[in-house]
Amino acid sequence: MEAYVGSILLLPLVGALVMPWVSKLGRRAADALAGAVGLAVLASCLALVPHAGTPATLQVLGTNFAVDGLSLLFLVVISVVGFFCTVYSIDYIGHYSGRAKFYALLMLLVFGLNGVVLVRDLFSLYVFLEVASISSYVLVAYNLEFDGIESALKYLLLSAVATGMILIAISLIFASTGTLSFAELKAVLSGGPNPLFLFAAALFFAGFGLKAAVVPFHAWLPDAHPSAPAPISAMLSGVVIKVAGVYALTRIFFGIYAAPSQVLKVFLVFGVASMAAGAILAYFQTDMKRMLAYSSISQIGYIMIGLGLGNWLGIVGALFHVVNHALFKSLLFLNSGAVQFRTGTRDIREMGGLENRMPITSVTSTFGTLSIAGIPPFNGFWSKLFIVLGALAAKNYVIAVLTVSFSIFTLGYFLLLQRRVFFGKLNERWRDIKEAPAAMSFSVICLAAGCLLVGVFFNQVLRGLIEPAARVLLGGN
Repeated sequence: MEAYVGSILLLPLVGALVMPWVSKLGRRAADALAGAVGLAVLASCLALVPHAGTPATLQVLGTNFAVDGLSLLFLVVISVVGFFCTVYSIDYIGHYSGRAKFYALLMLLVFGLNGVVLVRDLFSLYVFLEVASISSYVLVAYNLEFDGIESALKYLLLSAVATGMILIAISLIFASTGTLSFAELKAVLSGGPNPLFLFAAALFFAGFGLKAAVVPFHAWLPDAHPSAPAPISAMLSGVVIKVAGVYALTRIFFGIYAAPSQVLKVFLVFGVASMAAGAILAYFQTDMKRMLAYSSISQIGYIMIGLGLGNWLGIVGALFHVVNHALFKSLLFLNSGAVQFRTGTRDIREMGGLENRMPITSVTSTFGTLSIAGIPPFNGFWSKLFIVLGALAAKNYVIAVLTVSFSIFTLGYFLLLQRRVFFGKLNERWRDIKEAPAAMSFSVICLAAGCLLVGVFFNQVLRGLIEPAARVLLGGN
């Protein structure tokens, strides 16, 4: 198992380092290296799934890395989305310059995210978080257009505020305890409430909440996601905000602070605010990718609500939604990229009737729409059902009603998006456009199939991947 952990951690770094030399052999060599690294990391993650209940550890240069059920869930999410975004990029990135640089930055992003999930101390988590963040800043601005550069700078500045708060919190805890190890901090903090630790907790929540784009810390996301290249939008929404935000919050507040009731109430309040505000703001957007970006804020709200409920059903629903959102939101962002790739616009008002010109994109977008709205048998139904059942079990009927109501609202504005983009009368401007290239279509077909198969075989996913992660959170290990 240690060999798998080592390959998950080191392969993306090695791939990024050798990419400049391999790319000199030609485009196909660069594509092959990026795809091979992504596939190898994905295979290593999947090989660990049968051992989800058995922790594995590795020490590299004095830093401890470990895989438990929670880490494994996020590693699978990173590797699945990362691989299909890499395949998608083979055709998509052709209209940008610097193919090798793009692949190298994408692999560095995956390396940083994997490191965040694997480390077992706060300082190393911060270091890997910065590796992932710096890569994502550059990738957001990769098209070198004004909106991309502006969005990347906004993302950078707000993230600097977030990392500043995180660093202050880490410094306070280290000055007080003399350790940054998760296990040792858990033992120290179990001694009772301490004003310094509570202040550090507030800083952690604000810092990682900004990384997760939780309302009201969300201002950077609606600009960064639409401006980035489509595969990076998919990575940001499907993976980055979860690993840099949700994973860090759960690891700290459930693993170190042991999830006191006050913290759970905070999760609930911010979760409801994000779910409602994100959905309402998404409804009024005319930019396809901007609508999806606001929708991501809303979906993060569901995850925060599930965690805030603090019971088995709520946490299972939240973790299941981490997986589901990664699949259907990555799918929807990649489809929006395919539409923009062929039409040259993201403006929904200029579209219409594309189903006959881009049938694969249209059908797979329908899969994504049904998934995000929680329509059975697609995957989103099960995670939202568990969250609602968790709210009912906690006798929090208001949360249950709000969750169902905003799911229906989500279905409404996504059906509106489908109608405006793919159905109705064809805009004559798009009479001669064709389906997206093969690599792009392959990625969205696989993700759409994943949305359906995870829903159909939800019990296997639940037992093999979700429940081991939930046990870690409830046990605090």
